Amino acid sequence: MYAKIYEKIEEFDTIVIARHIGVDPDALCSQLALRDAIKLTFPQKKVLAIGSGSTKFSSIGKLDKLESISHALLIITDTPDKKRVDSVDFSQFDYSIKIDHHPHVETFCDLELIEDSACSVCEIIMKILLATNLNCNKEIAEKLFMGVASDSNRFLFNSCTSETFNLVAHFIKEYNLDISKLYQILYLRPLNEVRLEGYILTNLIVTKNNFAYINITDDLLKKYNVDSAAAGNMINNFNNINEIIVWATLTEDIKNKQIRVSIRSRGPDIKNLAEKYHGGGHNLAAGVKLKSFEESKKLLEDLDLLVKEYNSTKEKKYDNKKC
Repeated sequence: MYAKIYEKIEEFDTIVIARHIGVDPDALCSQLALRDAIKLTFPQKKVLAIGSGSTKFSSIGKLDKLESISHALLIITDTPDKKRVDSVDFSQFDYSIKIDHHPHVETFCDLELIEDSACSVCEIIMKILLATNLNCNKEIAEKLFMGVASDSNRFLFNSCTSETFNLVAHFIKEYNLDISKLYQILYLRPLNEVRLEGYILTNLIVTKNNFAYINITDDLLKKYNVDSAAAGNMINNFNNINEIIVWATLTEDIKNKQIRVSIRSRGPDIKNLAEKYHGGGHNLAAGVKLKSFEESKKLLEDLDLLVKEYNSTKEKKYDNKKC
């Protein structure tokens, strides 16, 4: 499959790389790293990485504006379904490729590489670079490391395997990466974001079943001068609270007229429930987009029930062991 992707990259002189709406570091780093690797290997090609950016991740790299194109290849990274692709008109392209690590949701590209055992798309891009003639340099390796580190929450998630660590070790050694510098790019934050996080922790609603959630309104975003993407990405900062098993942030996105729901779990499988509400993701990390906070009430009830059932199952297993 890697060879087929390389052949298509060789075939087209114009290549556009896109990813999902609501940018995160793995999505951004995978498209920028792949763009730069193709340009490094084929300097004569026009290669564009497109989509809506976020001030939170501006230090990672710059996106491109979509120019007038013809006879072009489209590559989509980190996106399991067509409706979540950011800023793309599929009719403009002659051929499309998907590179993703989410469980399969739908087929919408001509060629699809799905490795749902990978912790991130950047991990898959690492393997593509090593398996093909695509070139790499230190700047590309840095982006790939940041994508892997971010989507694995600094290698804390069990989606990290020995292969993940071997790949990362190779790129660190080969390109002499300064990990401390890269972590600062990913995690150094302005004071206003930290203050919003403090507000979230203070006002988080926690149910008796150990489910937690908070509504982050547009007024709140304006008060703390934080954009919706940055607020939504704070979800990963609440992984280690003992009293919380599943948690969600519901962030108002006025620009796109939606509520972006980010959900995380330390046990219950949340992917199927997210799909019920036309979202998706992974077993322990998923997302949903709704039209209003009012619409979220049923989702929150279902998430609370999911945690209740999970707790009940754990208690039964414990009682059986005692017997």
